[in-house]
Amino acid sequence: MIKKIEHIGIAVKNMDESNALFESLFGKAHYKTEAVESEGVKTSFFKMGKTKIELLEATSSDSPIAKFIEKKGEGIHHIAFDVKDIKAEVKRLEKEGFHILNTTPKQGADNKLVVFLHPKSTNGVLIELCQEID
Repeated sequence: MIKKIEHIGIAVKNMDESNALFESLFGKAHYKTEAVESEGVKTSFFKMGKTKIELLEATSSDSPIAKFIEKKGEGIHHIAFDVKDIKAEVKRLEKEGFHILNTTPKQGADNKLVVFLHPKSTNGVLIELCQEID
Protein backbone atom coordinates (compact mmCIF):
# COMPACT_ATOMS: atom_id res chain seq x y z
CA MET A 1 0.00 0.00 0.00
CA ILE A 2 1.28 3.45 -0.90
CA LYS A 3 1.55 5.59 2.24
CA LYS A 4 2.66 9.04 1.04
CA ILE A 5 4.79 10.99 -1.41
CA GLU A 6 8.34 10.30 -0.21
CA HIS A 7 10.14 12.68 -2.54
CA ILE A 8 10.19 14.39 -5.91
CA GLY A 9 13.33 13.82 -7.97
CA ILE A 10 14.68 16.66 -10.11
CA ALA A 11 17.40 16.04 -12.73
CA VAL A 12 20.04 18.79 -12.75
CA LYS A 13 23.16 19.47 -14.81
CA ASN A 14 25.22 21.08 -12.05
CA MET A 15 24.67 20.10 -8.41
CA ASP A 16 26.50 23.09 -6.89
CA GLU A 17 24.53 25.62 -8.94
CA SER A 18 21.27 23.78 -8.33
CA ASN A 19 21.86 23.49 -4.59
CA ALA A 20 22.42 27.26 -4.46
CA LEU A 21 19.26 27.87 -6.51
CA PHE A 22 17.05 25.64 -4.34
CA GLU A 23 18.62 26.91 -1.10
CA SER A 24 17.59 30.40 -2.22
CA LEU A 25 14.11 29.20 -3.20
CA PHE A 26 13.47 27.22 0.00
CA GLY A 27 15.33 29.51 2.39
CA LYS A 28 17.35 26.63 3.81
CA ALA A 29 20.28 24.41 2.92
CA HIS A 30 20.17 20.82 1.73
CA TYR A 31 20.69 18.36 4.56
CA LYS A 32 22.42 15.50 2.79
CA THR A 33 24.37 14.52 -0.31
CA GLU A 34 24.99 10.97 -1.39
CA ALA A 35 26.39 9.09 -4.38
CA VAL A 36 24.62 6.03 -5.76
CA GLU A 37 27.40 4.44 -7.78
CA SER A 38 25.21 1.71 -9.27
CA GLU A 39 23.01 4.37 -10.91
CA GLY A 40 25.80 6.79 -11.84
CA VAL A 41 24.23 9.61 -9.85
CA LYS A 42 24.98 12.08 -7.08
CA THR A 43 22.02 13.21 -4.97
CA SER A 44 21.22 16.13 -2.70
CA PHE A 45 18.19 16.22 -0.41
CA PHE A 46 16.04 19.06 0.90
CA LYS A 47 13.41 18.43 3.58
CA MET A 48 10.09 20.13 2.89
CA GLY A 49 7.69 19.22 5.69
CA LYS A 50 7.08 15.48 5.44
CA THR A 51 8.24 15.37 1.81
CA LYS A 52 11.72 15.66 0.34
CA ILE A 53 13.11 17.15 -2.84
CA GLU A 54 15.95 15.10 -4.34
CA LEU A 55 18.31 16.73 -6.83
CA LEU A 56 20.02 14.24 -9.16
CA GLU A 57 23.24 14.92 -11.06
CA ALA A 58 24.80 12.38 -13.44
CA THR A 59 28.29 11.16 -12.56
CA SER A 60 28.81 9.51 -15.94
CA SER A 61 27.65 10.22 -19.48
CA ASP A 62 25.82 6.88 -19.74
CA SER A 63 23.81 7.19 -16.50
CA PRO A 64 20.00 7.34 -16.65
CA ILE A 65 20.08 10.96 -15.45
CA ALA A 66 22.54 12.00 -18.20
CA LYS A 67 20.30 10.34 -20.79
CA PHE A 68 17.20 12.00 -19.32
CA ILE A 69 18.78 15.48 -19.42
CA GLU A 70 20.05 14.92 -22.96
CA LYS A 71 16.57 13.95 -24.11
CA LYS A 72 14.32 16.23 -22.02
CA GLY A 73 16.55 18.76 -20.27
CA GLU A 74 16.62 19.53 -16.57
CA GLY A 75 13.41 19.08 -14.63
CA ILE A 76 11.20 16.68 -12.75
CA HIS A 77 12.56 13.18 -13.24
CA HIS A 78 10.33 11.11 -10.96
CA ILE A 79 7.87 11.03 -8.08
CA ALA A 80 8.65 8.59 -5.28
CA PHE A 81 6.09 7.01 -3.00
CA ASP A 82 6.76 5.47 0.39
CA VAL A 83 5.42 1.92 0.72
CA LYS A 84 5.14 -0.42 3.69
CA ASP A 85 6.11 -3.64 1.86
CA ILE A 86 7.84 -3.07 -1.47
CA LYS A 87 7.78 -6.73 -2.57
CA ALA A 88 4.03 -7.03 -1.91
CA GLU A 89 3.47 -3.73 -3.73
CA VAL A 90 5.41 -4.95 -6.79
CA LYS A 91 3.24 -8.10 -6.92
CA ARG A 92 0.06 -6.07 -6.55
CA LEU A 93 1.00 -3.58 -9.26
CA GLU A 94 2.11 -6.33 -11.66
CA LYS A 95 -1.34 -7.93 -11.26
CA GLU A 96 -2.87 -4.53 -12.01
CA GLY A 97 -0.93 -4.43 -15.29
CA PHE A 98 1.82 -1.92 -14.48
CA HIS A 99 5.20 -2.37 -16.18
CA ILE A 100 7.84 -2.69 -13.45
CA LEU A 101 11.36 -1.78 -14.56
CA ASN A 102 13.15 -3.71 -11.80
CA THR A 103 10.99 -6.32 -10.09
CA THR A 104 13.73 -7.01 -7.54
CA PRO A 105 14.16 -4.04 -5.18
CA LYS A 106 17.63 -2.48 -5.21
CA GLN A 107 19.57 -0.20 -2.89
CA GLY A 108 18.79 3.45 -3.56
CA ALA A 109 19.72 6.72 -1.91
CA ASP A 110 18.68 7.75 1.60
CA ASN A 111 18.67 4.20 3.04
CA LYS A 112 15.86 2.96 0.80
CA LEU A 113 15.03 -0.11 -1.26
CA VAL A 114 13.64 1.10 -4.58
CA VAL A 115 11.67 -0.14 -7.56
CA PHE A 116 10.69 1.89 -10.63
CA LEU A 117 7.52 1.76 -12.73
CA HIS A 118 7.88 2.46 -16.44
CA PRO A 119 6.42 5.83 -17.48
CA LYS A 120 4.54 4.17 -20.36
CA SER A 121 2.29 2.50 -17.79
CA THR A 122 1.86 5.59 -15.57
CA ASN A 123 0.78 8.37 -17.96
CA GLY A 124 4.34 9.41 -18.75
CA VAL A 125 5.55 9.76 -15.14
CA LEU A 126 8.46 7.70 -13.83
CA ILE A 127 7.27 6.36 -10.47
CA GLU A 128 9.65 5.17 -7.77
CA LEU A 129 8.50 3.01 -4.87
CA CYS A 130 10.62 3.34 -1.71
CA GLN A 131 10.83 1.30 1.45
CA GLU A 132 13.03 2.24 4.41
CA ILE A 133 15.73 -0.36 5.06
CA ASP A 134 15.58 -1.60 8.65
